[in-house]
Amino acid sequence: MGESDSAAVTSGIQGGGVIMVVNTSINGNTTRMALERMPYDVQSHEVDVLVIGFGMNDCNYWVTDKGMPRVSPNAFKANLEEIIERAFRFGAKQVVLRTNHPSPKTDYMTHTTITYGESNHFYNEIIREVAKSNPRVIFVDMEQEFNRYIAEHSVPLEELTLSDGVHLSLLGHKVYFDCMYPVISKIAEEY
Repeated sequence: MGESDSAAVTSGIQGGGVIMVVNTSINGNTTRMALERMPYDVQSHEVDVLVIGFGMNDCNYWVTDKGMPRVSPNAFKANLEEIIERAFRFGAKQVVLRTNHPSPKTDYMTHTTITYGESNHFYNEIIREVAKSNPRVIFVDMEQEFNRYIAEHSVPLEELTLSDGVHLSLLGHKVYFDCMYPVISKIAEEY
């Protein structure tokens, strides 16, 4: 459950089992919208594993919001906690919570004195807080992994995103995959 396009696939795993992967992400969604979709998208499907990726839309400040984020920090934290609680309550055995990759956007957002990159980092701190307070959650620090990759390979952040500074480039997707694959692979071995 996250903020990107939707798709559904099935793939084989070692040992002959099958894993059904349902991507209920909707581009532009926030945690508030996700909670509205939880009953159908997660609860009714009795998922075994839920991967949660939110924040990049929640932290954004639209011109029409006159200096308020799309979802306030307090509401964002509460929404994540409720998504996690609902996931476990409705049968999830594993919940993966991740931070978002950093953004190179350095212009102040309209009606604010904060850049998108700074706001994204602040919301990542909230995600870390939520993960730390819930030992049942598997935590992946995507922001830290991207920063590590940048330092080790002397690659500017701008090469990991598209020109909008938000969506990932091909290289950014590779870094993301290399970070998430071991986590998902380990979980899949248990099924």
